Amino acid sequence: MKRLLPHPTLLNSLAVAGLLGALLVGAAPVPAQPDEVAATAAAVSYPQTGDTFANPERGLYHHTDSCDKNDFSAATLQKYRTDEGISLVMCVFYLEEFRNSPISQGQLDRLQRQFAAARSAGVKLIVRFAYTDSADGDDATKDRVLAHLDQLAPYLSAGSDVIDVVQAGFVGAWGEGYYTKNFGNAGTLTTADRANRKAVVDKTLSALPSTRMVQLRTPAYKRTMYGATALPADQAYNGTPVARLGHHNDCFLASADDYGTYENTAVEYPYLAAETSALAMGGETCGVNAPRTDCPTTLSELRMFHWSYLNTDYEPNVINGWRSGGCLPEITRNLGYRFALQNGTYPDTASRGGSLPVHLTVKNDGFAAPFNPRGLELVLRNTATSQVYRLPLTGDPRRWAPGTTTTVDRTPTLPADLPPGSYRMLLNLPDPQLPTRPEYSIRLANQGTWEAATGYNDLLHTLTVT
Repeated sequence: MKRLLPHPTLLNSLAVAGLLGALLVGAAPVPAQPDEVAATAAAVSYPQTGDTFANPERGLYHHTDSCDKNDFSAATLQKYRTDEGISLVMCVFYLEEFRNSPISQGQLDRLQRQFAAARSAGVKLIVRFAYTDSADGDDATKDRVLAHLDQLAPYLSAGSDVIDVVQAGFVGAWGEGYYTKNFGNAGTLTTADRANRKAVVDKTLSALPSTRMVQLRTPAYKRTMYGATALPADQAYNGTPVARLGHHNDCFLASADDYGTYENTAVEYPYLAAETSALAMGGETCGVNAPRTDCPTTLSELRMFHWSYLNTDYEPNVINGWRSGGCLPEITRNLGYRFALQNGTYPDTASRGGSLPVHLTVKNDGFAAPFNPRGLELVLRNTATSQVYRLPLTGDPRRWAPGTTTTVDRTPTLPADLPPGSYRMLLNLPDPQLPTRPEYSIRLANQGTWEAATGYNDLLHTLTVT
């Protein structure tokens, strides 16, 4: 026969009576047994490192202005990254012989080879096209430029995984838009000239995937072509032209207005500071201009305008001044993003098909944040089999602003078929287009966490899955 169970109310009364009786006689009460025992959690602190190291899409870059004439050596590019900590290379691709004709298939093939060499070496390219390196400004007409962009579009799309950013180029000497025979020379622009320039920029944007940005040489170019209001934060990364048009300054600090980079610093400084919080910013110096090129102003403006990259080859006297002034190591470390884990809290045990609460904080000590899309995932690696399981985490590292600490509080669900066992927990910030290439994952600035072979950052915690 079935045994009748006591009524729940009676059970509660008996439990209370038992507890009171135990207290009265001095015996230890029997603890209540919950349906689920909460898993214990471990708190981990992460010491930072002051080391300088390569990270994708940021830092000092090597300049190559013969990208159209000599094929890159993948071995040389790889040494930039492994021996010098440089992950960016400038590719200025001249098209002077095609001012009046289509780009030859041979040169299109060369561009494809340059992308392939960069991909093999684990670096990315800053790309610019131009027709002349002379102040005579012998460039091409608007229609010719647009036709060339039609030819270039499939190659730029196929190579976009190793394109960091494209500078608008095409117009004028060095592709910088000032000395030009076809688009308004020496800064004297008609309404038609501005319209023609905008047509080239619009076409350049359309030739690239929406995830890639284009940089303009001066703030005035964007302000006159696309509106004088800085990009609102809520429109960042939405794929529109204004959210894809960044800035480059190729005479950084060289004069009071950086050799014509600025028309009105009182207006353009706050504009550029706001814009570059979510847009690509970089460039080079072009001459000593003390005290403006000395360390204090240099560091102030690199941080104010969120610089991600800077030419290590030019101008050498300015760079030597930073070296002797003691700020070159800080510049090298902090160009772009520099993420460092602060602390984390993780459970010791979790169940298959159950939740895995993860809490960690990350500080950005860099001048900027990433401006290209970036993945974020928790990696579980079985300590016995080395099998890897990836759990995507919601969040956008592009919004981990410089000078701030971001809290990542997520509760991913473990796969129901995850084998029981012991798992090392790791954090991965992969390149969405190159997710299996560790050279393109972000290294965090912590001691004892980076795995160069995998591109993972060890969270220094082991989880038991039951």
